[in-house]
Amino acid sequence: MFGLNGGLIRLQEMLYHLKPSERKAAEFILQNPEVAVQLSVHKLAELCGVSEATIIRLTRSLNMGGFQELKLRIAGDLTKNVTANSYQEISMGGSVESIIQAVSNNNQQSIRDTVTVLSVEEVRRAADALSQARKIDVYGVGASAVIAYDVRQKFSRINWWCEAHSDFHAQLTSAVTLTDRDVAFGISYSGETEDIIQSLAEAKRQGATLISLTKFGKSPVADLADIRLYTSSVEQSIRSGAMASRIAQLNVIDILFVTIASQLQDEIIPRLENTRIAVSRTKRTSSK
Repeated sequence: MFGLNGGLIRLQEMLYHLKPSERKAAEFILQNPEVAVQLSVHKLAELCGVSEATIIRLTRSLNMGGFQELKLRIAGDLTKNVTANSYQEISMGGSVESIIQAVSNNNQQSIRDTVTVLSVEEVRRAADALSQARKIDVYGVGASAVIAYDVRQKFSRINWWCEAHSDFHAQLTSAVTLTDRDVAFGISYSGETEDIIQSLAEAKRQGATLISLTKFGKSPVADLADIRLYTSSVEQSIRSGAMASRIAQLNVIDILFVTIASQLQDEIIPRLENTRIAVSRTKRTSSK
């Protein structure tokens, strides 16, 4: 895990996806984090008016190992003065200076929050699966297509077979051709994009390994995947939400690519250098 923090972020982002009893406990913790970290699971359940089993289920819903991990993460948040609501609302008609500050803050906050929900183990598993794949299919629709094409561009630089598809029929046609030696990478911020769900389902039928990149929490896309990568979700009231989520997704792709490059330096670094030299040579020629 990335340090011992991120408890409040996970609680806030999962709040509206929890069962009523779990949500009741989550709301109490969010309102009283300093108190919650001092309590036993029995005492917390008593104060929340729920069972101890509900508290344990809540930690599982947050992808944590237990109540102790939740308390440690919340304590880390309190030590670092982290809150679950650090995004700035953008005022339309505001000054350029205020827009610069608000958009930049939200982008940075999205990356910071994503670090708290991104699993080290899942990044390792995704890097290993991609490194061993015969072919990599990447699916994204709308704004997520931009992320899919960024994945393709990165892997094409190191001569890996990677295709990106934003059209549903192209996704499905490609998914049918996959094998158990391949990877299908579905990108959907909401995790509910029907085209991605159907394409990944077809890839799964062909035996491909599935990787998802969605906002944190349960979703149809993440539920299908063998390996789940998450970004922080941005409140719907944030006018720059789509921008901040895109930045967070690109950051995860960068993390994944650098992880792979670090593991396969002898193979990848020379290829990156060759593409850099080729592009540089082309620039010099076109400027003459």
